[in-house]
Amino acid sequence: MFKILTLNSISPTGISLFPKENYRISDQESSPDGIILRSYKMHDMELPPSVLAVARAGAGTNNIPSKDYAEKGVVVFNSPGANANGVKELAILGLLLASRDVHRGINWIQGLKGKGDEVPKLVEKGKGEFGGQEIRGKRLGVIGLGAIGVMTANDALALGMDVTGYDPFISVEAAWGLSSSIKKAGTLEELYRESDYLTLHIPLTEATRELINEKALSCMKPGVRLLNFSRGELVNDAALLKAIASGQVARYVTDFAGEALLGQPNIIPIPHLGASTWESEDNCAAMVVRQLRDYLERGNIRNSVNFPNCEMPFSGNHRILVPGRNIPGILSSITAFIGDQGINVSGMINNSLGDYAYTIVDVEDEISPEVLGKIKRIDGILGARVITIK
Repeated sequence: MFKILTLNSISPTGISLFPKENYRISDQESSPDGIILRSYKMHDMELPPSVLAVARAGAGTNNIPSKDYAEKGVVVFNSPGANANGVKELAILGLLLASRDVHRGINWIQGLKGKGDEVPKLVEKGKGEFGGQEIRGKRLGVIGLGAIGVMTANDALALGMDVTGYDPFISVEAAWGLSSSIKKAGTLEELYRESDYLTLHIPLTEATRELINEKALSCMKPGVRLLNFSRGELVNDAALLKAIASGQVARYVTDFAGEALLGQPNIIPIPHLGASTWESEDNCAAMVVRQLRDYLERGNIRNSVNFPNCEMPFSGNHRILVPGRNIPGILSSITAFIGDQGINVSGMINNSLGDYAYTIVDVEDEISPEVLGKIKRIDGILGARVITIK
């Protein structure tokens, strides 16, 4: 019986994928095997020693101390792409909001309540204050061509925009999904100079923090319209407010608004609604539940942020699972020890990601607690467990 702790309300569509005969799901579990969450901040949480994996129903994992958990041998999963359509649709809405003064017009017309039969005439008289421009024919720069960036670029192209993308680390899968009509920028500066609109679809890292700063903003076309549906910290707020005041940035639409951005006429704050669709919540939950089950039941890793993808069909009666540091000699130490015990290996795979590695070893013979304990004590090993193949 696997025990799962939920730290947030999780879509029933996802929870239903746990077979009731093998899983116990609770928000009060004291010694869980796995944890599922959405936005709960785990940095100050004392992690139960029983935890093998943490699964976030969403793409970003800033609320999880993933590197600290890696040192404990705890795999952290996310659900990249599962909410991509929901975020993409909001980004397209952001393009339109950045172009047409609809949001101010709606607020204005609500203030006509009580004017009775005068409303139609007042509307016709006042609507000139809320003009805008069309997006067709304008140049859109897309920074980041992951799942959301690719979908946004393709849909903007279909709406008649001239689209250029920038992503030096684009994956093969993303490249396959990108329309051949979308141009490629060689540098960010090139994208800044040529774009009427810029939309951000990149993760927050130390390298991307405040990517949009005073220098970047000064390189952009005067009157550029900027969209941020990735992370608020990608933009330096002080530099942005200065650029808004000077007219260098005509409009900023963001799903991540701090207090400094509120009450600004040319800033449109949205209350973090990117993935807030019923479909996105269902898709994210279903994806991480499947990944968590595959790890707990079979030891396979897919879409982890702190350990490498690593999966293999069963080829023996027992499976040894070993998370560890990515250091020279650790794999040979594992295999040599298993060989010294006279255990027959029927299959093995080892992959690495940055500072960490993960090894799956299928064997014919049963692994005793004593042998497993000795594997755990090998230098660089961060944990070990055994699955018996039924």
